[in-house]
Amino acid sequence: MANPVFISGAALTRFGKREASLESMMIEAAEAALSQADLEAVDAVYLGVMDPGEFTGDSNLAAVLTDQLGLPGTPASRVETASSTGAAVLESAFYAVASGYVQNALVVAGEKMTHLPTSETTRILARVIDRVERSYGATMPALAAMIARRYAHESDLDEDTLTRALGAVAIKNHAGGAMNPYAQFQKAIDLDQYLASRLVADPLRIYDCAPISDGAAAMVLSSRPGLLNLVGVGHATDTLAVGRRGAFTSFNSTKQAAVKAYQMAGLGPGEVDLAEVHDAFTIFEIIGSEDLGFFPPGQGWRAALEGETGRDGALPINASGGLKARGHPVGASGLAQVVELAWQMSGRVDPPRQLNKVDVGLAQSIGGLANNNLVTIVTRTDRKRTWQVAEELDYQPALVPSRPLLLPQSLKPGRGALLTWTELYNPPPGFEAPLSLGYVKLADGSVILAHGRMEPPLKVGATVSVDVEGEHFVFKDRDTAGELIKQIGNLARQVVGWWSVVEDVSSGAVRGRKAAKLKAARKKAREQAEDTSQTKPDEGQ
Repeated sequence: MANPVFISGAALTRFGKREASLESMMIEAAEAALSQADLEAVDAVYLGVMDPGEFTGDSNLAAVLTDQLGLPGTPASRVETASSTGAAVLESAFYAVASGYVQNALVVAGEKMTHLPTSETTRILARVIDRVERSYGATMPALAAMIARRYAHESDLDEDTLTRALGAVAIKNHAGGAMNPYAQFQKAIDLDQYLASRLVADPLRIYDCAPISDGAAAMVLSSRPGLLNLVGVGHATDTLAVGRRGAFTSFNSTKQAAVKAYQMAGLGPGEVDLAEVHDAFTIFEIIGSEDLGFFPPGQGWRAALEGETGRDGALPINASGGLKARGHPVGASGLAQVVELAWQMSGRVDPPRQLNKVDVGLAQSIGGLANNNLVTIVTRTDRKRTWQVAEELDYQPALVPSRPLLLPQSLKPGRGALLTWTELYNPPPGFEAPLSLGYVKLADGSVILAHGRMEPPLKVGATVSVDVEGEHFVFKDRDTAGELIKQIGNLARQVVGWWSVVEDVSSGAVRGRKAAKLKAARKKAREQAEDTSQTKPDEGQ
């Protein structure tokens, strides 16, 4: 049986645009966490940074950190899982302490990003995307935007309702950031400001996207009993290509990680008092709230719009401001979420930001485009257990199987159903703005990412023609060649019909009756042909 693991110290630097180096921010956070823990020594150091080589040109940071902290001889290693790195490095330390091999572990995570041009940072971050989808110019905002549009379609939301639901998440999280002295954005916004913000990738606006940030977080895990018990950790992955997934509007990796964490902790979604849910894009918070079992599928938008996830709601989500307002130094964000839980649960937050009675906290962290996700659960050791119904404890969400990958050279021109689309207004170098992208479902059930050759707004579910241009799929608003053939056929049928009438007049009633039968047969054939030409492939997932 695993040993219990306790949180002895938790600290953050301020997030935002910092002059400090990555090394100095990590040392700042580490020293603060060690000071809280009041330990004579740690047995191991675990470091989480997503891409120091690209962002800052640094390497061997684990050894740099132990040297600067005066911990020579202490084993130190680095963990990386894209934007869930902070949660993954905490997981590594958790298992080390739970095994009994390590008694006290220092966990540090950070990233420095703001010194680079935005285009360069976007290029580095886009490397977590599947290579084929990236070759189309797909970026994280573009993929998130297509997920948002598909979510609206499946939840039967019109454009206005989707906009207000996404805006509700952004407004709520900026309100949390306004109360958080560690947040990058410490200013509230209202709906008018949200609506006035520019589109990044339709339907997502700038206020729907987390910022580029610098910052660090640290935590000390210990076998020494304390107030906070790290009781559940779940970790799961998914296919890299979004188009290969069976669903756009839920993330299997979150569901699987949540099941593992709930089972390890021995509790269910209904016992969570506070959640930190990955909101690099506002739609991710909505989907995450469903995948974690807080709300039924397709109802997370309603919970956000009705205030259920606000500070005074049934389940506060991202009271810290989330990645959206606190900031998103990618390597640190997953650990910063758990630091927020620890602070709220131990009463270390200054009023009025301090929430009442938080006994169970949950953090969900997304790596890449939801293909390396973690769920972490923390409880107070003095909490009084409230047992939930068996169905809630046995949380078993439905998983959707992935699809095969289809390459351009294997495609025959044809038709498909447009599952979702976006226009990206700041595409990568080599692509003209706006860049139109969409996922199309073909008649055989396979799904492709394609460049759009249509004027927006487009309709999800519309039948489009699909072809190949160079090395990429493209979709157009109709099969022009097929339409031309159909028009020629209709004209030919009309000519034949006119000729039959002439024959009727010249040949008498007998030939007239034959012509009438022939005309009826032609009409039936024409109706069948038109029905066949209008048949659409199944638009669902």
